[in-house]
Amino acid sequence: MKKKKTTGFCSVRVWLTLFTLFVSHVSSASEWKLVWQDEFDYTGLPDNKKWNYEEGYIRNSELQTYTRDKQNARVEDGILIIEAHQQKRADANTNTCTSSNRIIQWWCRKTGSKQEAYYYTSASLTTQSRFEWTHGRIEVRAKLPQGRGVWPAIWLLGTRIEEVGWPATGEIDIMEFVGYQPDRIHGALHTGNRNHKKGNAATGSISVSDTGKNFHTYAVEWSSDTVEFYLDDQKYFIYQKEGGSAADWPFDDPMYLIINLAIGGGWGGKEGIDRAVFPQQFLIDFVRIYQH
Repeated sequence: MKKKKTTGFCSVRVWLTLFTLFVSHVSSASEWKLVWQDEFDYTGLPDNKKWNYEEGYIRNSELQTYTRDKQNARVEDGILIIEAHQQKRADANTNTCTSSNRIIQWWCRKTGSKQEAYYYTSASLTTQSRFEWTHGRIEVRAKLPQGRGVWPAIWLLGTRIEEVGWPATGEIDIMEFVGYQPDRIHGALHTGNRNHKKGNAATGSISVSDTGKNFHTYAVEWSSDTVEFYLDDQKYFIYQKEGGSAADWPFDDPMYLIINLAIGGGWGGKEGIDRAVFPQQFLIDFVRIYQH
């Protein structure tokens, strides 16, 4: 018997396989749907329908006070600018240090009451009460400030912070940078069982040499059992769910985004502050949030 020719059949099968792979790739790439964004295509203060502010002294023994002032946070030429300023105490409200507020008293002790002492202003923008969500891909394209003492961060905090406190509420640090390590960025997670107070936070880092010269996209993909960290298109760290308790994995509850520029503090100020570098700008090109 003559063998049947199968060339045509094989060709069809090959094309079907290639088509299936192509469709699979396109389908996978299109799984993410844009659900929130700010392209900063306006001028002035950050859009108050999208952004909230932290104000005053907040955390980590940092030396800045966060404000709503335009000099500390504004949008120009399609870029969100978060700008830190150094000022002498003589420029401050002289009545501030007579306040009975314990936080303000601490701030005055840390920054000094003499006129030659310095203090810092900056901004911290959040989506708290504006946009809070569970799981997805978060992308922020940014150029980082430089110099010893700066500590910019892009991070997520659980919405139950006031109810259960930190670290039980959960924290995902999409990007942290400390100025005395100019060639490295960091990502981290904090939970009840894993956090920096216990010395066992889940952390990753990657070398990058041009954070102050060029924009990079800092991203995480956050699912029900993993959090993956990216610099541009390079995945450099993955954390997998280690247990089913809230202390192991608080990341099935909503979170909100924070973008801030801190000065000094327990980590950012570990090697001191270079007063000659100010003012410094944290530049944000876009923020995009995707979900399946």
